[in-house]
Amino acid sequence: MTKETDTDTNSPKSHPFYPTDAEILQKITKKHGSLSSLGYPLFDANGNMPLSGDEHAEMIVKLEEKFAEVLDILRIDRNDPNSTDTPKRLARMWVNELFAGRYEHPPKITVFPNRKDVDELVISKGIKVMSVCSHHWQPISGTCAIGYLPNRHVIGLSKLTRIVDWFARRGQIQEELGEQIADFLQELLQPKAIGVVINSQHYCMIARGVDAHEESSEMITSVMRGELRNDATLRQEFMALVR
Repeated sequence: MTKETDTDTNSPKSHPFYPTDAEILQKITKKHGSLSSLGYPLFDANGNMPLSGDEHAEMIVKLEEKFAEVLDILRIDRNDPNSTDTPKRLARMWVNELFAGRYEHPPKITVFPNRKDVDELVISKGIKVMSVCSHHWQPISGTCAIGYLPNRHVIGLSKLTRIVDWFARRGQIQEELGEQIADFLQELLQPKAIGVVINSQHYCMIARGVDAHEESSEMITSVMRGELRNDATLRQEFMALVR
């Protein structure tokens, strides 16, 4: 990922995080090398490859067919009015909502010059996390807190929400989700410090198994970079504020 040189330090700058489809394809096929039965490259559950309009439509049609097969295998009668359109609903939900972050370009992000040389923590917390466990495809629901110590740039707080959602809307494990968010923000802002704390519930624990965990069970993960990793006092301040 490259950064453009500021020509006007008083104006916002859009971050050029928009690789072409060909660049994405080359990167992913080089790493994984396998193709689907339809000839499309396969990639990790929490990876990203934007779809063309035709690919998007085809995916939904193919998924609807497969979900209809799933209902047949489960012996669910689609003449039941509550199940008639279930395959179509499932297909649209998985492509357009639950896994949307796999198939969409990153959100357009504008960063601003740190004109006042802000050198204190900037924190946004209570950011909604809605994801899917890549092991059992059950919901992950919780919140994320992000803090950073600015260097040359700052970012609008609403953009942090968009970034979290883009990475969350995929098959995930929580540990990797936090790392992906931190990597993206590190590349985007080059801050002096970055911290990402995620607190969530995993329905693969709550909803399944004879001894299913209580709904109050939570998983907390943290990622610390730069001065937040190296400075215990700063880290303690950050953790106190995000609690």
